[in-house]
Amino acid sequence: MSPPNLHFPKFSNELLATPSAWSGRLTPLLRIAAISAPLLVLAACGKAGGAGPGGPGGMPPPEVSVVTVQPTNLPMDFEYVGQTAGSRETEVRARISGILENRLYEEGSRVKAGTVLFQIDPGTYKTQLASAEAAAGVNEAKLNQAKREFARLTPLAAEKAISQKEFDDAKSALETAEASYKQSMAQVNEAKLNLGYTRVVAPIDGVTGIASKSNGSLVTASDSLLTTIVQTDPVYVNFSITEADYLKLSQEVSGGKIALPGKRATNGSLAFDVKVKLADGSIFPTVGKMNFASEKVNPATGGFDARAQIPNPDGTLRPGQFVRVILNGATRTAALSVPQRAVIDSPMGKIVFTVTPDNKLAPRPVELDGWSNGQWIVTKGLKGGDRVLVDGFIKAHEPGMTVTPVPLATKPSGSAGSSAPTLAPTSAPAQVNTKPAAETASAKAAQ
Repeated sequence: MSPPNLHFPKFSNELLATPSAWSGRLTPLLRIAAISAPLLVLAACGKAGGAGPGGPGGMPPPEVSVVTVQPTNLPMDFEYVGQTAGSRETEVRARISGILENRLYEEGSRVKAGTVLFQIDPGTYKTQLASAEAAAGVNEAKLNQAKREFARLTPLAAEKAISQKEFDDAKSALETAEASYKQSMAQVNEAKLNLGYTRVVAPIDGVTGIASKSNGSLVTASDSLLTTIVQTDPVYVNFSITEADYLKLSQEVSGGKIALPGKRATNGSLAFDVKVKLADGSIFPTVGKMNFASEKVNPATGGFDARAQIPNPDGTLRPGQFVRVILNGATRTAALSVPQRAVIDSPMGKIVFTVTPDNKLAPRPVELDGWSNGQWIVTKGLKGGDRVLVDGFIKAHEPGMTVTPVPLATKPSGSAGSSAPTLAPTSAPAQVNTKPAAETASAKAAQ
């Protein structure tokens, strides 16, 4: 029995000899099939399942984290730019003229009141003191002579043994001698003061500055500054409260929205606790008090000058530092707040996504007024009992989309959610993902 007659296609010697020719002709066909297959699958899924009210492709509504806002009393802070200054800043000046002989302190060191800082040449003033004392001695001798003369003539005048003129002259001479002696003693005291002023002492406790004069320099009345002393414990922090903030605070206090920490003191200050934020962002460990607030606007700054007093036992704060002044103690009554990541920036301003009673997303424009414990304070746009979307913006970002809300405190740690600083696009998730999935499948099939 003869074998069946099988017919095989004939191939040219070129195809058999060069396998690359096969690859060149079949590769376009494989690429077309690889691209078409995923698209056909996605199209079939779209027709079969469709995008329901929950997730795409008939998936259940995505799970999102929400918080239910409720009115509560929130601590309120006010923050301003300030500059430190010594609680006492004194210029050390010479009270007399002369040659500066010696500097007796170490620049930058702490000194006590009364410490000798400079020595001025005392020679001239010693001579002046000796001259004044000599003149006082002469006047004292004249005074004693006048006293004896007056004592001798007094009984004679009583017996009418001398004329009245002689007695009056003796009395006048005594009064003149007394006045001259007092004048000479005043000159002695002045000379002693000038001699004492040759030793320049610290008027207060504090930290010394750089010496303005070196040894051997001439000190005059018009150029008498020698150094400065600053007292840094406590330290003052000067800052300015803008007029807009003052007017807004006054209105909210009058309306009962904000409760201040105490009554206004006689110097205009309020009982705010004051914290200082340093240039590196750290908070200074000690807390101070506000101790002054001006009653008038400073035309140079356009605000009200204010001052805080901060304990500075270690001298960490130095005069002239720029810091942030944080006023604590005020309370915003019946306020609503939401986490930072719940607020979205949109072209229309700040918005949040609320979850309606039927679990649908609804965007809501809001107005904010500062921070409190890391949360935005909402002054307009929300009411007590509203549920606000916090986590899950990637899965749920379209108005009207059905979601499964879960309270933020009880949401499992492994569930995926993402905050969104800006408004997410409004296109459907399935359409957004179609092109990347097709390109990925095509690339794998082509390989």
